[in-house]
Amino acid sequence: MSKRLNLLVFSGDYDKALASLILANGAREMDMDVTMFFAFWGLLILRHPEKYSQDDKNFFERIFSWFTPKKAEELTLSRMNMGGIGQKMLKKMMKDKNKPMLIDFLNGARKKNVKFYGCKLSQEVMGFTKEELIPEIEIIEVDDYLKDALKSDIQLFI
Repeated sequence: MSKRLNLLVFSGDYDKALASLILANGAREMDMDVTMFFAFWGLLILRHPEKYSQDDKNFFERIFSWFTPKKAEELTLSRMNMGGIGQKMLKKMMKDKNKPMLIDFLNGARKKNVKFYGCKLSQEVMGFTKEELIPEIEIIEVDDYLKDALKSDIQLFI
């Protein structure tokens, strides 16, 4: 039986998203089963860049969706973002050193069959429809996440 890694991704910061996806890809390379549970700001990582919609959203949901990143590469840094300059600097440094970008790690995790879960409560409160998120995500209740986490050998909160 293979080892299991469970990541609860609460942050929507570029650097934290990058860390969570590097861990997920690394664990899959070690033949570990990996599940990622995205709650609140973490859901921003899984927004489908071409499926942004204002349909059937209330006033607050529309405002929220206007002011949040529409795709993973638009996320800001947790520290030293400096109005977006910090994120651009980090991406340039990664490119100069021939390192993959966040979207590369996300697509790698998708190809490696990392299991993506989205928190139902978070999804509903934030006003995202299932269609606005990547197709691999399964929306689940918190108790289903906790049952999965109980079966994991490693559990991390990011």
